[in-house]
Amino acid sequence: MSNPGTGEVDGEITDALLKTRRFLTHADISDDMRTIHKEGGREGDVFYRDRWSHDKIVRSTHGVNCTGSCSWKVYVKDGIITWETQETDYPSVGPDSPEYEPRGCPRGAAFSWYTYSPTRVRFPYARRVLLEMYREAKARLGDPVLAFAEISEDPQKRTRYQSGRGKGGLVRTSWEEALEITAAAQVNTIKKYGPDRIVGFSPIPAMSMASHASGARYTSLLGGSMVSFYDWYADLPIASPQIWGDQTDVPESADWWNAAYLIMWGSNIPVTRTPDSHFMTESRYNGTKVVVVSPDYADNTKFADTWMAAHPGTDGALAMAMGHVVLKEFYVDKQVPRFIEYSKAYSDLPNLVSLKEREPGVYVPDRFITAADLGDTTEQANLKTVVIDEATDELAVPNGSLGFRYTESGVGKWNLDLGDIDPLLSVYKDQTSESVALALPRFDIGQESSEGGGIMQRGVPVRHVAGRLVTTVYDLMLASYGVKRDGLPGEWPGSYDDVTQPYTPAWQEEITSGPAATVTRVAPESAASADRSACRSMITLGAGTNHWFHSDETYRAIIALVTLTGCQGVNGGGWAHYVGQEKCRPYTGWAQLASAGDWQRPPRQMAGTAFFYSATDQFRYDNMGAQELASPLGTGLFEGMSMSDCVAKSVRMGWMPSYPTFNRNPLKICDDAVEAGETPQDYVVSQLRSGDLEFAADDPDAAENWPRVMTVWRANLLGSSSKGNEYFLRHLLGTNNQVRADETPPEQRPRDVRWRDEAPIGKLDLLASIDFRMTSTGIFSDILFPAATWYEKEDLNTTDMHPFIHAFTPAIDPPWETASDYDTFVALSRVFSRLARQHLGVRKDLVAVPLLHDTPGETKQPGGVVRDWKLGECEPIPGVTMPNLAVVERDYGQIAAKMTALGPNVENLGTTVKGITLKSVREVERLKEINGTVKGGIADGRPRLDQAKHACEVILALSGTTNGRVAVAGFKQLEERTGQRLADLAEDNEGKQIRFTDTQSSPQSVITSWEWSGSEHGGRRYSPFTINVERLKPWHTLTGRQHYFLDHDWMAELGEWLPAYRPPLGMSRLFGPPTSGFDGALEVTVRYLTPHSKWSIHSEYQDNLFMLSLSRGGPDIWMSNIDAAKAGIKDNDWIESSNRNGVVVARAVVTHRMPEGTVYMYHAKDRLIDVPKAESSGKRGGIHNSLTRLLMKPSHFIGGYAQLSYGFNYYGPTGNQRDEVTVIRRRSQEVEY
Repeated sequence: MSNPGTGEVDGEITDALLKTRRFLTHADISDDMRTIHKEGGREGDVFYRDRWSHDKIVRSTHGVNCTGSCSWKVYVKDGIITWETQETDYPSVGPDSPEYEPRGCPRGAAFSWYTYSPTRVRFPYARRVLLEMYREAKARLGDPVLAFAEISEDPQKRTRYQSGRGKGGLVRTSWEEALEITAAAQVNTIKKYGPDRIVGFSPIPAMSMASHASGARYTSLLGGSMVSFYDWYADLPIASPQIWGDQTDVPESADWWNAAYLIMWGSNIPVTRTPDSHFMTESRYNGTKVVVVSPDYADNTKFADTWMAAHPGTDGALAMAMGHVVLKEFYVDKQVPRFIEYSKAYSDLPNLVSLKEREPGVYVPDRFITAADLGDTTEQANLKTVVIDEATDELAVPNGSLGFRYTESGVGKWNLDLGDIDPLLSVYKDQTSESVALALPRFDIGQESSEGGGIMQRGVPVRHVAGRLVTTVYDLMLASYGVKRDGLPGEWPGSYDDVTQPYTPAWQEEITSGPAATVTRVAPESAASADRSACRSMITLGAGTNHWFHSDETYRAIIALVTLTGCQGVNGGGWAHYVGQEKCRPYTGWAQLASAGDWQRPPRQMAGTAFFYSATDQFRYDNMGAQELASPLGTGLFEGMSMSDCVAKSVRMGWMPSYPTFNRNPLKICDDAVEAGETPQDYVVSQLRSGDLEFAADDPDAAENWPRVMTVWRANLLGSSSKGNEYFLRHLLGTNNQVRADETPPEQRPRDVRWRDEAPIGKLDLLASIDFRMTSTGIFSDILFPAATWYEKEDLNTTDMHPFIHAFTPAIDPPWETASDYDTFVALSRVFSRLARQHLGVRKDLVAVPLLHDTPGETKQPGGVVRDWKLGECEPIPGVTMPNLAVVERDYGQIAAKMTALGPNVENLGTTVKGITLKSVREVERLKEINGTVKGGIADGRPRLDQAKHACEVILALSGTTNGRVAVAGFKQLEERTGQRLADLAEDNEGKQIRFTDTQSSPQSVITSWEWSGSEHGGRRYSPFTINVERLKPWHTLTGRQHYFLDHDWMAELGEWLPAYRPPLGMSRLFGPPTSGFDGALEVTVRYLTPHSKWSIHSEYQDNLFMLSLSRGGPDIWMSNIDAAKAGIKDNDWIESSNRNGVVVARAVVTHRMPEGTVYMYHAKDRLIDVPKAESSGKRGGIHNSLTRLLMKPSHFIGGYAQLSYGFNYYGPTGNQRDEVTVIRRRSQEVEY
């Protein structure tokens, strides 16, 4: 229909079709046949009336990480989506609160644009050069697997297609061919290297659970590794598991209305939580006082009664100063009964901690005193913590600690019931109390030479217990915060005005620039409000505070403000952390489906940041050794260790997973064990001892240890979350990049991890992605599958912002050749099975699993004592001093059969979540009726799972939040362990089971379940930990209470026993000052932040006319008018921002709303539209993450000890990127593309 070779769409055929229009309408048609003119009366309006007419309305929602989870009416006319509007049938919140509707925002109201947009991926695509080589090899060899093996193993052919990534060259292909290439690559990888070299990445299952589960299930059935996302996004607040043993549980937005005092701290609610922001604004009419902490004049700042403008990255200093005031005025100067009683019952403040002499007369904190220290020899006495009973002055072991959770003797005692025990908060009586000098870390000094800071000396009262000198956590807290009591030795602040001693209001003013007077007003104001309002003071936290390197310490300091005032576990109070749509409410069903645990266990689930740190070779550029972070109070545990050394140590001790695991195919390990006449477990131990087998983490650049095939779906990894993007391009993909950093010099390279002189360029054999729009990930992919949008498939959606479950319902069939994620992975499983029958067959696979949280594995390394079997400090014992080792049989020819049916483990082994195991026999029988059963084969008689709606029914049936019988059964099992009444929270809904069809008719309210810590029982608003506080269920921590003190060896080495202020990393000192490479150029050095995207957040993206109009037509960087003037930059000028990691070209947005010294580049902006070449490199400017690089913190690798144990998306290193600095200059305004 076009003129060949001209690029024009017009032609003779087009003209002929247009001319026929005159026979179909009475309207006037223009001479060029391109417009229709209608005149007069109602006839003139018919075009507009037709625009809004429709044939049907379909309910659906948006599968995006905006946490909105809004229900939408999608209007369809003649099979085409015309527009969408908000649904208005949410269940009522009740008479005393605003309602959830109308729920939605302009971004969501414009989503249907993507259905027919120019960026829509309509057909399968493949990289042309790869496709041509594959077709030739397959025609010659006759086997897809052999064909791909030849191409990927030939260095020249491999380089040809890898170096073409991101440079165009994608051509249309058939579904059959795209699936075959992908499956062939996976079969070849399993055959040669092992299944753990296959990787899947897809974030936030709550956005679209069946879509996420489909790919995760397929990957897990193969034995591949699913990479975590919450920690990778740096949305995971490590402080949450450290404090509560939970990750992450927060109030629904309607509970903001119940707050009497609300602090928005790093959480810009009107921009990032638009559909819910009305609860915040309306709460002000309810008498709520609103305080905002933000460095810039953000959109939420205008709602503030008080604005606290702390410098970026100094939030911890502000929080510690506020804590100083709260402790002094509400615990020492006077004691508020409400706060004292709460702290005794629900926190570790009364728990005894031993002290260790560091030098004569000067001590440091050591460990929690346990019953074992008192001579108790019963099971797990070393995990039962100790207090002093104030009434008797005797030592006591209260219920609820970890030692009661898994033991037979602990049945009925894992609870917070103190009985007759009245825990003593402090061993201080008066100024005559025995005391000692205590050395504590301070990180506001010494930064010019080390990140480890310095030392301050204060004093604590002490007692002698079992030959040890002890004090309480509360006494340690007062010493750390600098709250003086008479008679105690050390250096103490003289008053709030003391600028020399942490952590006074005046001291923080020197760091944050926030007035001390504001701190001395706001801190007691919020605490007093908590006292008067029955603990209804709330702090909402977000990415603004969480994306920093030391965010864990910052969060511990901020959260202390709500725990010290008794606000956690109370409606209208506590923390509220919003950085992603993380709450997959029907968790049990999703987890079972996604892990393929119904057929085989355990799955491989990998810590995302650690994976990408090694896979993209960012460790080769990291000269910040672990010792750099150690406090002067440390004992040298990190001496000579790089961060990659710490990763390797963590892996071999069973703390953190590592996939690939060993430097040998895990299938071959099982074969070799049989040949050696040993069990695979014994064989691995003996091979590790001899050195004939090694962990892959010890040599991540060895070819046998590379990840080989990666599949990305529901994500834009290379355009959004790829921290250190240019390193991805160089080392993982092997294509053009703008890395400017030098590799780590020899003297700073890893001590234990092998360093290869030649860095790998292009580790991945194949990158496949699934998306409905063209993104940076798509243009770098080798295979690109076209996905259905949210209005074209069936799925489920929930959020932490409200207690409802939504359905995706197809308004139209997937257009062109698009298909849902679910259908794509089902199709892929069938092709894979066909190829795998010949090449793989039935094999045994050895899976290494870390010591997991919420399992007995978290009891295996009590006290957090580090003992490394490789150094001879202990024996290598699987599941104790090293990872668990499990053997899984995989019939690779039956992957499709297992993919499309629910396996028997649901009844035989049960579903396990948070330590509760249920065998859902009744649910499986019901699912057979709903979904139908499989006829024949290994899945004969099992419930079908070949369609997304089947998966949705399984998710809903197996989860307590959506099946009342499951909720009651789980609570009853928990009652046996706790001895507390719990089942009544769900018994009124025992007969309720939410079906997928129910969610399609209207939003469905969830049921209170043991899967989460809060309660909706009786129509109350969800708030986390209300069950802990009201029903005395312990937190999943060592003490069973909320923690201020952490006693692991590595925490002590960092000086992070307690909340503290740690400043942003000194990037210029660590890595050298950033330079543009243009000598004499006028430039300015600034801190570089990448906040959640302004206006568009996630759902609207950035590549449509609305968002491009709101920005500057492409990438932009927001900077202050002061910084702009320094570099001669005017608004809308083209600028270049560069540092050691890469280069960004963007327009300057110059505004007085930005603070001096800081710039923002809102994420996520692809490098697809209006991205010119950089003058410094001659290549296209990068994305927001081109200026970032991963930085790892050793305390995030810890495992095997209580709440400090690994769990998928629960604990692990974060992909933080807020500490970066960059240099900006005005470039030539003549740009080239």
